[in-house]
Amino acid sequence: MRKIIVSAWVTLDGIYDADSMQEWFMPFNSDEKMEYIKGSILQADALLVGKTTYKMFETYWPNTTTDDDELANQMNNMKKYVVSTSLEKAEWNNSGIINTNIIEEIKKLKKENGNEIQIPGSATLVQSLMKENLIDEFRFLVHPIILGNGKHFFKDGMKTAGMELVKTRMFDKGVVLLCYAINT
Repeated sequence: MRKIIVSAWVTLDGIYDADSMQEWFMPFNSDEKMEYIKGSILQADALLVGKTTYKMFETYWPNTTTDDDELANQMNNMKKYVVSTSLEKAEWNNSGIINTNIIEEIKKLKKENGNEIQIPGSATLVQSLMKENLIDEFRFLVHPIILGNGKHFFKDGMKTAGMELVKTRMFDKGVVLLCYAINT
């Protein structure tokens, strides 16, 4: 059975807002962190995203294709599943829309053969899947800054039954990787 892995980049106070990444992500960027991100994406053979994340990726990744860019090739060629009831078409290579029977369709994806399915960002989707116990692991890249406002990855009232810390790693510039498996 495939695992659904949430990959989230956040601040210490849980902000993941793409609009403010220049404040919290970029100052702590490094080759070491980017190599981890690349390696993580290369482990997956599918992305599961919400409409907002999909639209953001769709405008960036198809335009970065080069023959020697392993990450761009992976992003552009892997399967992409967009969970949205309002998106009418998904034109980025190997993309499909899940707009009905969402939970059942995602359960089917987990049963297929293959590597992990990653959810980058997509907090609203993650929150919905948490309620159905469909998340297997969280991988947080925590950046050493408190923004005080912005979009929080978890909303009030979200909780899990329990998590087990399965991996940590400290990167230069104070960024910390925290990997938690969900106890079911």
